[in-house]
Amino acid sequence: MQDVNNIVNGKDLFRKPEYKAVLENKKQFEGGMGAINPAKTEEIAEWTKGWDYREKNLAREAITINPAKACQPLGAVMVALGFENTMPYVHGSHGCVAYFRSYFTRHFKEPTPCVSDSMTEDAAVFGGLTNMKDGLKNCAALYKPEMIAVSTTCMAEVIGDDLYAFAIAAKEEDAGEFLAADFPITYAHTPSFTGSHITGYDNMMHGIMSQLTEGNKKEEKNGKINIIPGFETYIGSMRSVKAIVESFGAEYTMLGDHSDQWDMPAGDYSMFAGGTPIADAKDCINADATITLQKYSTVKTMKMVNKKWKHAGGFSNPIGLKGTDEFVMKLAELTGKDVPQKLKTERGRLVDAMQDSYPYMHGKKFAIWGDPDFLIGMVSFLLEMGAEPTHVLCNNPARGWEDEMRALLDTSPAAAAADCHVWAGKDLWHMRSLLFTEPVDFMIGNSYGKELMRDTDVPLIYIGFPIFDRHHLHRYSISGYDGALNLLTWITNKVLDQLDEDTKGIASTDYFFDLIR
Repeated sequence: MQDVNNIVNGKDLFRKPEYKAVLENKKQFEGGMGAINPAKTEEIAEWTKGWDYREKNLAREAITINPAKACQPLGAVMVALGFENTMPYVHGSHGCVAYFRSYFTRHFKEPTPCVSDSMTEDAAVFGGLTNMKDGLKNCAALYKPEMIAVSTTCMAEVIGDDLYAFAIAAKEEDAGEFLAADFPITYAHTPSFTGSHITGYDNMMHGIMSQLTEGNKKEEKNGKINIIPGFETYIGSMRSVKAIVESFGAEYTMLGDHSDQWDMPAGDYSMFAGGTPIADAKDCINADATITLQKYSTVKTMKMVNKKWKHAGGFSNPIGLKGTDEFVMKLAELTGKDVPQKLKTERGRLVDAMQDSYPYMHGKKFAIWGDPDFLIGMVSFLLEMGAEPTHVLCNNPARGWEDEMRALLDTSPAAAAADCHVWAGKDLWHMRSLLFTEPVDFMIGNSYGKELMRDTDVPLIYIGFPIFDRHHLHRYSISGYDGALNLLTWITNKVLDQLDEDTKGIASTDYFFDLIR
């Protein structure tokens, strides 16, 4: 067992004889007391690697195994933490909120403030009004936020709780003690049984923007550009985007800026850090333009912005060379200014680096999974480097994504000739079948690809969300020219790592085990 004078980590702890004995003794209670035939288990395991099982697996409809997505309230919590002094409030069970907080905390390695009104069986039967009235009052009294952003879980949605009515009732009962009549309680319905975390992001962003700006429309514009980052899990990307906008000297508001909340310096802990000022959020309706960096994470929001607010701007995904170029040119168009020399220099350095690394990425086959906008940007970058995105899998595709991805792949003759596949609505157990039957050189994805890596021996490049078992990758950027350079560095060096691994056999494969690459 553990020795207080010599604490060891789990890797070494569970190799100690006493733990090995415990694990061995447990086997008598597993597998129906010996009912499982090890030989048959091995036979079935091998069968699952073939084409026959692949066809059955791809035809699966009734169950999802290892989904590459999370549920709606997770996205709603991210939006809330992007606004100054705002407490995310989940109307639902405490266990759901513990999951959301844990999920973000494990990825960002930072505390994640979020509260719930802990609905239980009685609330599921009679409704959660009492929970919400007490919860909103306690939240305001204890944490003193400037705004509370309410989202929902499955339980609240199944019974049909009315968030707008509940918020009014809570204020009436509180009578101004902690919840003043003008205290902003924004809300969005985010049922976990439909959509995904990016749907929840969209619903909450739409809710906050529409509710805070109600009645604030002015005749004159405020001269600003709104930037909506989307479900962005790379803190460095948000800072790269802000640096690009600032290089044009443009006035802007980043709506939902959580870059400081999940990247606090050591010292005194603050419940809330950074975020979009509430006053700026209330005035965002008067901006000259609104740009979203993730089209599929803001479908509902941008529909309001385009049709009701009639803003210019639109969509720009600044991942890779082409994506960043498009973002930069959009800013040049909106500001009426030339592209700053600083950005031209950054672009030139990126192109130089891409030329250096092109021979190592060209022709390499990749499997990749993640959110829709992430995949559009990453696949575009892989094509720029001559790589072949053999399997592109998205478990939570929005309408139009599959067609856009296929059109993107068709822009590359090499990719079209390589027979690249788009797998919309599939999960990571589907990906397992694909990797065994149509192998690739590398995978790009989140921590849930770790078991795939062990099972298939395909090297995993950690890019995406969530990343639990590697540190500090979220602090880097994958957007802008500097972000593209990070992507290039991570991918190329993984290729070189594998090249070293494949050529380390003495006098057999080490003829290319060199130091000049």
